Formats: sequence, C-alpha cells, structure tokens
Amino acid sequence: MNRVRAQGRNWVRVVHGEERPTARLVCFPYSGGTAAAYRDWASALPAGVELLAVQYPGQADRIRESPADSVARIASSVAAELSPREPVRCVLYGHSLGALAAYETARLLQADGRPAHGLVVSGSLAPGQALGGRMHLASDAELWSTLKDFGGIDPSIADDVELRELLLPTLRAYIALTETYRPPTRPDPLGCPVHCHYNTEDPLVDAARVEPWTAVTTGRTSVRSRPGGHFGVLQEPSELLADITGVLLEGATLP
Repeated sequence: MNRVRAQGRNWVRVVHGEERPTARLVCFPYSGGTAAAYRDWASALPAGVELLAVQYPGQADRIRESPADSVARIASSVAAELSPREPVRCVLYGHSLGALAAYETARLLQADGRPAHGLVVSGSLAPGQALGGRMHLASDAELWSTLKDFGGIDPSIADDVELRELLLPTLRAYIALTETYRPPTRPDPLGCPVHCHYNTEDPLVDAARVEPWTAVTTGRTSVRSRPGGHFGVLQEPSELLADITGVLLEGATLP
C-alpha cells in the first residue's frame, strides 16, 4: 500500500511518487476529506503519473491547526508548493469544496505562466452558485444529522458524541468556505479542458447550477451525470478515473 507522506511542507502530500514523473495529478478533498482518501487511485493511473493530494489544516496530522480561512488561502498555499516541482503536465481534481479550491489553484497557476493541462471536478456547483447556502449556520445536531444523511459521516462514528464535538467545528468551517465563496469578478477564463461529474440524487447540487462550470474556460468542457448521492462518484470512481486518465494521456509522453 502506498504511504502518504509530506515533503517538508504541509499542504501537498505525495500519495504516489515517481523519480521522473511525466505527468501529475493533484487531488483536492471535500470538506472533512484527507489526502489519504486517494491512496487507492495510484494503481488506476498510467505509469509515470505522480499522484499528489492536498491536506487541509485541521484534518488528519494537521488536526491541531485552525481550518483554512478562505478558498483563496488553500489555492495560494497549494500553488506555492507546486511551484518548485518539475514542470510536467498537471491535472487538478477536486470534489465539493475541493472543486472550488482546484479551480482557484488553476487560475493562479495560469496567471503565473504554469497553466494546468486540465481541471476535473465533481460534486460541486459552479463557482459562485453555492453562495447563500445555510448549512454552515445549522445547529450542531442539525448539521451532524444532515452530514450523516448524505454520507458525510462514517457510520462507525456517527453516534460518538465526543468525536462529533471534536470534528464538527472543522467540518462547519469548511462547509462555510463553500457556501460563502465568491469567485473573482470577471475572472480571466482558464484555457484548459474542464470536465464536471455529478450525481443526480446529490442534495447539494442540481443540473442548472452545475452547468455554468462550462463557462470558466475557453477550452473543451463536458458535464456528466449518473445516479447516486453526494459521494457516489467517489464510492464508484471508475468513470471519473477514466476521464482523468484521458486528460492525463492527451498529448503526453508516458512510458
């Protein structure tokens, strides 16, 4: 099994390393997600692909840190840690909150002359479409119940009051980032392909507010839906991984 490891900085973790990578996939978790969630993906990716994942403050081995205070903060921190890495094809993927963070990171990389070669998102309304959401304002009991209902809480800990008290402040903080995120006014469009996946029974998304993802780029776009709840695309990721692999392989020289 691949071990997720840090390399001197806190945000970007190596899930699967390559001595001389020919392409790179960077994964941004959902609220409450960790870098370790992507360990099983390495075996599904082409040879030569370096797999990285973001570790948010307040999660896993960063649990003693305060949560990030903005999507922009996540993006700027990740972009800074990606900067010294060997310049190879880089695809960004994010789910829910991670989709917005991946988008903002793609914007920063493009502005710095290091554009991503693709952005793949899932389980997320388009930038600005979630503004005004009120889940983060619910009581502790209501928020925990809602998270359990759509699969955001492991059933094995769902009734553990002490863990709820430990985890809920950070979960609430990251949900708030999603619901209060404001994209830049008239941002420069991305130039890379953008591919979007969502599940039709996901209570947090709807087709009308997912579709505007196609407007964030001048590149190719696609929107794919299938049955399932908020985490359906991650529970059965074969279609998503095939899409990501297609972007990684496009124009790349892989062994």
